[in-house]
Amino acid sequence: MSDPTPLIPPGPDTPACGPPTLDGGVWSVTRHADVCAVLTDPDFRVPEAAAGPPGSLAWLRGTVARFSGPDRHPARRAAAVAALADCAPDGLRRDAARLTAEELDRDPLAGSVRLARGVPVRVLAARLGLADPAAAVPAVTVVAAAYQPGAGPAAARRADRAVAALVAMSPAGPPEAMANRIGLLVQACDATAALIGAAARYAPAVPPSVPTAALLAEVLRLDPPVRATRRIAARPARVGGQPVPSGAELVLRFDAANRDPAVVTAPERFAPGRSVLTFGAGPHGCPGERHALALATGVVDVLRERRAGTATRPEHASRVPRTRPAVPR
Repeated sequence: MSDPTPLIPPGPDTPACGPPTLDGGVWSVTRHADVCAVLTDPDFRVPEAAAGPPGSLAWLRGTVARFSGPDRHPARRAAAVAALADCAPDGLRRDAARLTAEELDRDPLAGSVRLARGVPVRVLAARLGLADPAAAVPAVTVVAAAYQPGAGPAAARRADRAVAALVAMSPAGPPEAMANRIGLLVQACDATAALIGAAARYAPAVPPSVPTAALLAEVLRLDPPVRATRRIAARPARVGGQPVPSGAELVLRFDAANRDPAVVTAPERFAPGRSVLTFGAGPHGCPGERHALALATGVVDVLRERRAGTATRPEHASRVPRTRPAVPR
């Protein structure tokens, strides 16, 4: 009897697993064991963001845990974790399902792109205490588009205004608490939207008996919304047997490591329960993993339940922008 589970081939830009390679002065790390080793080694650090004027995009980047070095990271990560303390994952899932159902009841042809981005941000913004969760969605979307280094001047100016609007909506508190609350919303925007979009794309080929949580876990492995992350070597080291000098830049390829045949058999086969690195590991592992999965589960549960009925608009899931190939954590 043939295996009914789908095959999901790697994206065209996903490298094969192998020893670390140097390309254009940047090390590409693709094997599962090597990626894990770098993520958990404190001598490999995230690229730090410079500080900026209060309430600006540069201020946000320079204050969130995501772009902080080892001296500031623990306190800033603690601020993000504290902000999530009142956001029970089960509650987020229920709220996301309810809002998704309401949107579809209001407009049965509501596009999956709109639901994928708008519902998670709106639900999380409400739980984090923002005064106007609906207005937070477009503001967070603008910030997310310019969040990574390299955004153009026009995008950065728009993001400056959006950050100021989000600050005005946020509960009063220390600047680090406010910045990391907004940072959580930014991380819940494009990455969670891409996860939901990919799950909606693959769901028709997956038996209905497969729980949504299992569907999402395999989508994270096979088509991760965050395909890579960067680290900088703080001192000379060896990675996968290769000597890496101090100051070297490394790109850790989650998309390749999640398919490492040394860790998973039949890596292109959809089979829940495999090892997934997409949320990272070590000090900069994502603090909101359970929360992101809960938000995505709430949306995708409803989309799967209604798939046999009225179809959503034919907006291909890949139109939800993926995060950039290498995203510092």
